[in-house]
Amino acid sequence: MPEARAAVRIIGRVQGVWFRQSTKQTAKNFGVTGWVRNNPDRSVEAVFEGERNDVQSVIDWCKHGPEMARVDDLQIDWQHATGEFCDFQVR
Repeated sequence: MPEARAAVRIIGRVQGVWFRQSTKQTAKNFGVTGWVRNNPDRSVEAVFEGERNDVQSVIDWCKHGPEMARVDDLQIDWQHATGEFCDFQVR
């Protein structure tokens, strides 16, 4: 069972810059499960589960994202881990 879960909303120029696919690769590199998706308001939303340090590392990466992204704000909601994910998906 993972020890940490974070729901994250990333605001800025984060759509059309490979943010979701790069987030998936970063999460996989840290062994974090969950999902990432675009929102209609042009933000990106994600849920990360894993060891707390690994989840924090993915969140730290999200603060800047891939090369073409511009992150203006990042909102984090720490939650209880559920263990519901077996991998990381782009939705």
